[in-house]
Amino acid sequence: MWELACSVTDPEMPMLTLEDLGVLRDVREEADGVVVTITPTYSGCPAMATMRDDLVHRLRDAGHAARVEVALTPAWSSDWITERGRQALRDHGLSAPGPAPAVTGPVLLDLFPTRRAIACPRCGSDAVSLTSEFGATACKALYRCTDCLEPFEHVKEI
Repeated sequence: MWELACSVTDPEMPMLTLEDLGVLRDVREEADGVVVTITPTYSGCPAMATMRDDLVHRLRDAGHAARVEVALTPAWSSDWITERGRQALRDHGLSAPGPAPAVTGPVLLDLFPTRRAIACPRCGSDAVSLTSEFGATACKALYRCTDCLEPFEHVKEI
């Protein structure tokens, strides 16, 4: 069952499996079928319904009754993306997230763009400029390399 669930890809970044993205938390058999537990990358992630449906269809197509549970704790962290997943992001021209910021107390509201130490996934240069804090999805930011002049998306650290 685990291998079947691991083969399901993220609907927004199909180069990643749900396992590589770190949202696949558990797969277990119960008396009434297979139960898969996933954690959203952030509250309100619009891809969750598609992830759930894709998991259920993949398992049902293999002859298993299935349901999906959502676990909100612990909260997902971009640190959960596997190294294989990070490499897949880079191979597809996206900048992989760095280490997630450590939060030990209240989260302060900062209205300025987040400063990130990132490099262009195409040429490796760290001479990049932020174009927009939001890309095609809320979990990505848009950057432009000032050396090779190519635009690219950066998966945000969470």
